[in-house]
Amino acid sequence: MDYRRLGASGFTVPALSFGTGTFGGRGEFFQAWGSTDVAEARRLVDICVDAGVVMFDTADIYSGGAAEEILGEALKDRPRDSVIISTKASFRNGDGANDVGSSRYHLIQAVEKALRRLKTDYIDLFQLHGFDALTPVEEVLSTLDQLVRDGKVRYTGVSNFSGWHLMKSLAAAERHGFPRYVANQTYYSLVGRDYEHELMPLSLDQGLGAVVWSPLGWGRLTGKIRRGQPLPAQSRLHKTANMGPPLEDDYVYKVVDALEAVAAETDRSVPQVALNWLLQRPTVASVIIGARDEAQLRQNLGAVGWTLTPDQVKRLDEASAKPKAYPYWHQLGYTERNPLPV
Repeated sequence: MDYRRLGASGFTVPALSFGTGTFGGRGEFFQAWGSTDVAEARRLVDICVDAGVVMFDTADIYSGGAAEEILGEALKDRPRDSVIISTKASFRNGDGANDVGSSRYHLIQAVEKALRRLKTDYIDLFQLHGFDALTPVEEVLSTLDQLVRDGKVRYTGVSNFSGWHLMKSLAAAERHGFPRYVANQTYYSLVGRDYEHELMPLSLDQGLGAVVWSPLGWGRLTGKIRRGQPLPAQSRLHKTANMGPPLEDDYVYKVVDALEAVAAETDRSVPQVALNWLLQRPTVASVIIGARDEAQLRQNLGAVGWTLTPDQVKRLDEASAKPKAYPYWHQLGYTERNPLPV
């Protein structure tokens, strides 16, 4: 397994990490993802660790906390320093007025609860799940600073921030001497390349590593969705398509056609090619893979240990390219002094 530095920190993480969104299956949304119990979670963790995938990502809202609980049970017999635990908080996780956001009250509460559910005394990477515009960034950052000083959190990051959210926070951290975010857990795939417009250049400039969620485009690049064929009966898109990023069918089919051509050339699967493409992108530190079962996990693990050729990458780039929003399309005419990320 390839290990990469997480942003500008000295911390290294595996190129692939394992996401626990399928653990628990509580509620309609997460039930569509999967319902992995403790016994199956232990088996999946064993396979991951054997393959060098020692980073496990979760969040307090995944199945109402059940995902953290199951992950904690699955890891409890392993030496704590042999695995990397990543979790997130800030979305609503309770009925109380303060059970939401990134206030000092909620973040301390969320971390304490996560530690209990995960059966650990520290979190390697703690990320804000979304931006809280109602809480001053100084309050957020000072709280995270205290959690780091207390030894409950090692590194901090964000998820689902826009460029100005992230830059405002980084500037405040620099100004007050608080720990800087080193990770941006971001949506990125061959059918979701918005990350490249603003967040990728920002991350290169400011030293953040991308931890990629939904690398198969909200389930559209599994290899089971093809032109002229109905959705597979097991696809979670039946229940969650309207909850994720909207995409035109023709665009998805165009990208899948290109993926299938490259998959045939490389003797790999469509998901393996899609994941390998991501692993070659600038700023990407780790790609979060998920799996309902052992077969899916083993297939996703086959995304490493080989490399797409420059020509294959170019063809996938061209097939997945979309018109850019302003000012990004305008900036393409000024690459002499405003170069694209490489």
